[in-house]
Amino acid sequence: MLSLLRDSPEYEGRKGRPFSPPKITISEVHAAVPQHLFRKSTSTALLYVVRDVFFAVIFYHAATYIDPFVYMLIRAYGFNWHVALTIKWSLWSVYWWWESVVLAGWWCLGHEAGHGTLSTSKWVNNVIGYCLHTSLLIPYFSWRSTHHAHHKATNSIERDENYVPRTRQDCRLPSESRAQLLDYHEVFEETPIYTLVRMLAMQLLGWQVYLLRNTLGSPSYPPGTNHFSPSSPLFKPYERNGIIASNIGLGFMALILVTYSRSAGFANFIKFYFIPYLFANHWIVMLTFLHHSDPTLPHYRNKEWTWLRGALATVDRPLLGPLGRFFLHNVSHDHIAHHIFSNIPFYNQPEVTEILKELLKEDYNYDSTNSFRALYRSFTECCFIEDEGDIVFYKDKNGKAQRVLAKD
Repeated sequence: MLSLLRDSPEYEGRKGRPFSPPKITISEVHAAVPQHLFRKSTSTALLYVVRDVFFAVIFYHAATYIDPFVYMLIRAYGFNWHVALTIKWSLWSVYWWWESVVLAGWWCLGHEAGHGTLSTSKWVNNVIGYCLHTSLLIPYFSWRSTHHAHHKATNSIERDENYVPRTRQDCRLPSESRAQLLDYHEVFEETPIYTLVRMLAMQLLGWQVYLLRNTLGSPSYPPGTNHFSPSSPLFKPYERNGIIASNIGLGFMALILVTYSRSAGFANFIKFYFIPYLFANHWIVMLTFLHHSDPTLPHYRNKEWTWLRGALATVDRPLLGPLGRFFLHNVSHDHIAHHIFSNIPFYNQPEVTEILKELLKEDYNYDSTNSFRALYRSFTECCFIEDEGDIVFYKDKNGKAQRVLAKD
């Protein structure tokens, strides 16, 4: 059990190894991957979509029996009310867990559709992605646009779109030469309870706040930047019709949810949809945050950044183990492969990952640390980066980096 609270050997090894930028070239990486892995199968993708919808419906249908089952225990078998309530909310918690994982899988399939990997047909990709993301109140075309921009500039401090680190100046810290331990603690020190509250807020509401306010997006955009305004600086003029279409879909989905709430009752809306929806957002924030926020991974400024270096500055994690592979479609297990080959279907990415392990060797980043432990570690240790330096690492609340650059 204590191993769940420890950092993995891979993480400790990486932390203790001075960092040198990868020397491998794009041509070497592409030459190692067979062409058949790039092939897309519409029928295979549709089977995954049908499978995920099937599981969501099955779990929903099973949950409709929870309350009648508990009332039967009380009336027919004389169960104590408190015992029955414990059983009731335990069963609801099981439903919320499983349904949220399935819905997060819908997000993953919509993400794949946005990359065009579900089908050779652009129309098929967009219809599937639009339907899946809209059902989760996600503006499909809007997020697809900024996500593509993220892939073009991953881990570039100046140009990335997601989880852009805040600098010493952003945090209003004294210069490194003048700063004392107390200066860091005044900004970052907090009670464990406050840390937990902030983590819960990020996990449950962070996704919506990002869409509404571009929080932790690029600081180069003006205040008020969001994913819903067709004239948002996030988007190019030719993308505006897609932004409007996304908003129309969200309005229609909102109408469906209001109608459902009035028909089934507000309490059922909360239990059957809203709580799984919030928990699905938790999985989305957790996996994306852990992809790009790690004390041992570098961020680059323009002088040292290249597309391949940025793509390699992420990490593969066995999030939820085999369940993550099954329901989340390899999104965390094979994230490095996805960043290098975002045009390869997710069901072929495990093979790509094995090729990359052999090819990259020490430049391949893997971390088997329990994902919840890793979440807490990154949340508390990835505080800021320095204003200067072409290759930088996150520093913690004591102003210390967990990794150093190798000497030339």
